[in-house]
Formats: sequence, C-alpha cells, structure tokens
Amino acid sequence: MRAFWVPLLGIVFLLLNPGFAKDQDDIQKSQFEAAFQGHCNHGSPCEQICFELHDGMYECDCRDGFILRADGYSCADMNFTVSTQSIDDLKLDLIYAKDAEIEAVEISFPNASSDSNEILQNWSSFQAASGTNFTTLGPRLEQKVISESSIKLKSTQPISAIRTCHLDCGPGGGCHIEEDAEYPKCLCPLGRGGDKCEKDMEIQSPRFTGFSWLAFPALRGAYKHVQLSLELRPEAYDGIFFLTGERDDMAGDFMALLLHQGFVEFRFDCGSGVGIVRSDETIILNQWNHITLYRHRWDAWLQLNNGKHVQGRSKGLFSRITFREPLFIGGAGNMTGLDEKLPVSKGLKGCMRHLEVNDHLYKFALDPSGEAFKGYGIEECTADKCSKVPCQHGGKCLTSESSAVCLCPLGFSGDLCEIRVDLQVPSFNGSSHLRYRGLEESALTWLDLEINFKPTTPNGLIIYNGHRIDGTGDFMALTLNDGFVEFMYDLGTGYAIVQSTNKIELSEWHMIRVSRTGRLAILTVDNQFPVEALAPGAFTQLFLPQNMYLGGVPNFESVSPKVTVRSAFVGCIQKVQINGRPFAILAEALGGANVDNCPHPCVARPCGEDGVCIPEMDYFTCRCKPGYRDHLCSRGPPSFNGVDSFFHLSDSTTMEAISSDPLDINVRFKSHSESGLLLWAYTGSSFVSLGLKHGALEMRYTSGYREDEMWVVHNSTTVNDGLWHRIKAVRDGTTGLLVVDNGAAVTRQSVQIRSPNKPFAPSQAEGLFLGGMHHSLIGPVTGYRAGIRGCIADLVINSDYHLGVINRSAIRHNIGECEV
Repeated sequence: MRAFWVPLLGIVFLLLNPGFAKDQDDIQKSQFEAAFQGHCNHGSPCEQICFELHDGMYECDCRDGFILRADGYSCADMNFTVSTQSIDDLKLDLIYAKDAEIEAVEISFPNASSDSNEILQNWSSFQAASGTNFTTLGPRLEQKVISESSIKLKSTQPISAIRTCHLDCGPGGGCHIEEDAEYPKCLCPLGRGGDKCEKDMEIQSPRFTGFSWLAFPALRGAYKHVQLSLELRPEAYDGIFFLTGERDDMAGDFMALLLHQGFVEFRFDCGSGVGIVRSDETIILNQWNHITLYRHRWDAWLQLNNGKHVQGRSKGLFSRITFREPLFIGGAGNMTGLDEKLPVSKGLKGCMRHLEVNDHLYKFALDPSGEAFKGYGIEECTADKCSKVPCQHGGKCLTSESSAVCLCPLGFSGDLCEIRVDLQVPSFNGSSHLRYRGLEESALTWLDLEINFKPTTPNGLIIYNGHRIDGTGDFMALTLNDGFVEFMYDLGTGYAIVQSTNKIELSEWHMIRVSRTGRLAILTVDNQFPVEALAPGAFTQLFLPQNMYLGGVPNFESVSPKVTVRSAFVGCIQKVQINGRPFAILAEALGGANVDNCPHPCVARPCGEDGVCIPEMDYFTCRCKPGYRDHLCSRGPPSFNGVDSFFHLSDSTTMEAISSDPLDINVRFKSHSESGLLLWAYTGSSFVSLGLKHGALEMRYTSGYREDEMWVVHNSTTVNDGLWHRIKAVRDGTTGLLVVDNGAAVTRQSVQIRSPNKPFAPSQAEGLFLGGMHHSLIGPVTGYRAGIRGCIADLVINSDYHLGVINRSAIRHNIGECEV
C-alpha cells in the first residue's frame, strides 16, 4: 500500500527581530509522497522505521512521539519550541505527520530584554499578517500558554501518545502512552531496559505491551507441515502473538495465531483462501495457558488448555505456504494489510515463556545469546511472582526483585484488594495517591491552600500539580523533608522554596496554610511563625494544567526534578481547602490507588445516611444533607465517646424550657464510664447538671433564689453497667430530687457555699449540653474532666417538651450512632 503524507500545519513563530522579514507564503500546507525506490535492507536512509512497498519502493516512518520531517526519512520529536532560528532554517525543519495537523506550539522569548513596545508592535503585526491568534504578553513580557499543543489526528492513534510523550528513550527506544495510562513510558529496543532504556537487559521470558514484537528468521522447512506449542499469560482478550507470511502486506501466503474476543484463532492462507480454526473455550486472563497447533497442508488442528480439539481447513487447491518474511512474535512487526486478513491488528498484551515450532525451542534473547535478531518494547516477564498474588477488583500486580504486591484501585484494600473500603478519611501508605483535575488557570495569580494532615514518616510528597507530564515547566509542590514542611513553586523563571521554621511532630495532626500571590508565597504551619519566599525572575503567573495529586504520584518521572523529595506521603489527610473552597477529598477524586481508611471516628459513619461526617483533627461534626435540615442526621440515639463529644441546643424553645422553675427532666441513658458529664442546662443565671461519679448518679444545681450550689447523690444504684436506665430529676426552687429506674426518690443532701467573687459560667456554656462539653469548658464550668461514654435517648422536659434527640437539629460534635 502506497502511503501519502499530509504535512503538519507549521505555525512558525517569528522571534520579533527586525532581521526576520519573511513573506507569509513561507507558512503553507503542502503534500508530497515520501516513497523511495529500492529496499529497506539495502542502505535505506530511514532514520527509525522502514516499510517495504510492493512495486520496488519503500517508505519511512517514525516511532510514537516522533513525526516525519519533510525530507521523508528523518524524524523529529513532537515537542519542539521555535527559538532563534531564521525563517529559512525553519522551512527546512517543517515537520510532517501522517493524517495530522498541528494548531499551536508554545513559544519562548530568550531575549526578553528588548524594548517591550517594539516587541509588542512586531508581535501584533505578525498576528495580523499570519491570521493567527495567540495568547497575549503579560506584564514584563510574561507569556503564559493556556493550552498545550493541540494535535488533531484522523488516525486511530491516541492523541495522548503524541501530545504528552517527552521521555528521552535513547537510540532505538520510543516514548509511548496508552489511552488509559496516567503517564508515559519508554518502549526499548531488544536488549535494553530501564525507565529510559539505559540498562542492558537479557530477556528470558518476554512480556509484550500490545505495541511490542520480536522478530526471528523466516521459517524453514515449514511450507507444508507445522507443529507448534506455546505457553502464554495474556492480560487482554485481543492480540496477535504469532505472525509470518510470504509478503509484508499479507497479500500472499500467511499464517497467524491470535486472540480475538478471548478465543484463540489460527488463520492461514495457502494462496487460494483463508482457513480459520477457532477454539471452543476462551483464554484465561492473567494465568498461564497452553496452546497446541498442528497444520498439515490444508488441514489444521487446535487445542487450548487440554480442551477440545477443533479442526479447520483452508480454501482452494494450494496446500503449501511460502515463508519469506520474518517470524514475528507478540505483534505484527512491519507487516501491513492486517485489516483485510485479521480481525485484530494490535499485539499481545501479556507474557510468553515457551515457543516450540517443529521441534525447535526458541530462545527469546537477542542474538547471539538468543535467536531474535530484532525486537521492540519487550520487558522481562515477572508473571510467575504475580501468579501467586491474584489481585482482585481490578488491582494491578507490581513486582520487585524479591516480591509482588497488589496496587489496589480506589475503594479497595487488603493484600489482594479483596476488602471493599467505605472511604471516609484517607490514609496513605507510601505507595498511595489520589488524582484530581489540575488547578489550571485557577492558580494563575493567587493560590490559597489549607491542609490538615497527620504524618507518620518525616519525608513524603503531600500535594503536587505541574505544567507538563515530564516534570518541566511550572509546578507547585508541598512536601515533608526531614520533618520540615516545604512549599516549592516555579513560575517559569526559576523555582522558590519556603520551609517551616521548626520540624513537626510525627503522628500528630497539623494544619498547613500556603498563601501565594504573584511571586510571593507565605507558609504557616500550626502556630509557628510564618515564613515567606519570593520566586526569581519576572513571571508572576502559575499555570497547572496537568492532574493534581494528593499523597503521592504514580510515577516520579512526572514530578519536577527540582523537587528533591522522591517518596510518597505516609499518614492521614483529612482536610484540603483551595482558594477558600472546601475540597471533597474523596468525592472529587478522578482515581487513586492503595488508599485506605485512617483510624478516625468518621469511619463508623456516625452521621448516618442523611449526614456527612466532617473530620476535625481527632474529632468530627455532622453536616446534614439537603432536605434534612430539621432532623438529626443519625437514625438511632446519639452515642458519645467521652472526649469533646456532645450535643448542644441553644434555640429559644429549649432556653425557655430549661429556664422554668420547677424544672422536671426525664431522660433514658446507658453508660460504660464511671465518671462523666451526662447533662448540663444553663440559662445564664442558674444551672442544672447530671453526671456520674464513681458509678453513682449525682445532680448539681442552683436556683434563681440563691447562688449556693446544691447536690443530690443517688448512690444506692450503680448506673455505669452499659444497660439502659431512666432518670427523673426535679429542681423546685432550692429542692432537688432524683429517681433512678422508678426506685426510691433521693432529695437534696448537701450544699456548697459559693464564693461571692467566684465567676459563674461563661456565655459559651449557655444552653443544653448532652453527653459532654468542649474540653476547654467542661472542667472549669462543670467540674467533670470528660463526658460519658454511652448513649442518651428519650429526653423530656417538664412532661410536655419532648426534645427528640433523634429528630432534632442541633450542634453535634463527635457524636456516633448508638447500637440499640
């Protein structure tokens, strides 16, 4: 098939120098045919990939992330920035790509010291002459590109594969990104490995990525008889894993073994029609499968995993297959014309550990250690380790030299991702992350960031957002570095770093606030003295179009090399607020991995189905969902945990009820604590309190007639046994009465004379408190060190005011739902 190459729309940016005066005809669309006479193996000039055509011609192509230049044989990186070249030089450097056009390219200004008015005038003239529309220059010649290079592809190649691949993968390597991947990777030539193809690697059991292949010499002595056996561990239901034939366009004889919708298919053509043999069973993903194939002349037999033998026959009179092309394993290599002969065109995704053809066992390593003479994108298979770690619910197995672990998707945890997690407050373990939309233009001029977190290690990346996926350009990062909190940012002309004055305590909750306006950033950690930094250069804007990450990143290659902390955060993060807006940490996440629940009261969902638990350090408050404004969020009676756990009412109806005299309180409760505050009612002039002391119930009160504090102690019944008890407490002037579980009444037993100079309770203590009180008030105001650990229900005041603690709105702090 002859290929035609459509050039990119080369939008050439003038550098606004009076020496560059060119006619806009220099920028144009054109078409040309990049085909040469000859053969690929006879001194072709192709820089990267050569394809044989079938009329004595050949053409050149480039790997992912590169595109063909106008000369038809050399390749250029897709990410190019026009600098100080002359227009004549740029004409020679126009880039062409198959069925693609480019709309915009970022521009840089290396000589920003020129007169700004002259530059702006020349820039405006160029835009008017060329018909282009670019972002304007900011103050001090600042140029912020609001969108990355936009590439429109008519082919099926993912746009991300070209737009975001910036990795330098060395000679013969190619940068590649799959459609569902978050970051790019290098596909290396056979014999090379590592993140950037920098290491020597000898392949024993190859793993194919779907874009990989191995090439072996053409089959010999197999024209009428082929017996094949192989073992493979597929990770996808479609892919070619054995392909060879007479011509590289599949126009002549061929033989292919592939996966199609999970079934194994053998397709072969002896020259007069395709024969197809298809397994009755489907392949088993992520496990080793054994395939046996036998072909003799027209007939073929296929067996998958000791299953049923299936048989097929090719068409026509011819019974021999001519093999001139290499034997490609794992992919199509340079074979074309697949769409006309095969139902799939993508290669195998998975591993292969055994291939035997006509009693010859193949060695997958590069010649001379093995028999492959070429290969691309091959990794060493670690599936034997992963076969012992069957990750569930879409978890991915990651291997090291000594072990294999599951990387669990958001919402699952456990060694095999077998535990479904109702995430409330996220915990990060050093291999975790949460992913969000980038801040983009919302952080251009100013950024206000608040985070509550509890670290367990002194180093880790807390939050990161960048400009490019390769870590270059603008970025902002919040990290822990040897116990110090650091905020780093780069506006495009150099990075700045601001560090906390002191180290922070591990396993404690801390509050961080970052306030950045233009080049200035101020960092405040807890009650430490604020520190600030000023970014160098003239740029004042921060543009962050890439995904924002919390707690870590999938790959530190996407993090700016200026960030020295190269490990993920370990600990809990419970609050993120950006530019004054509370950030829904879990609800707004686009994805994540290995995130579990932090030990926190919110994990128990104390606010019920109708409420949202808002964590506040070690405690929480409940916020009712819309439509539940007049109801308590939890469905059962509230439970209290003793510390900063309380229910507070101060509305006018409640205040009127507790101001009455006599005051009759009837309440049902259960408690596991020997001592603690059960109820506090204060009007500003008098109070009533109920509490436990050494397991006995006591009532304390004052009346409007005198300031003396009176006590009633019911010590004949122990009420801290975890069972439900009903109390009747009455204050009538200076008289007090207590009844427990319909037993005998106990009246006032003692009086404590108050000092006339002793201040009474502050206004914050006014109203009705159940279960406890804020830790700063409970001791000085009530005399109790904490609240009860238990539940309260059925509160009735003066026989006609049913408080309804289950269905009443109030301030709720650190309250759970009681298990009745």
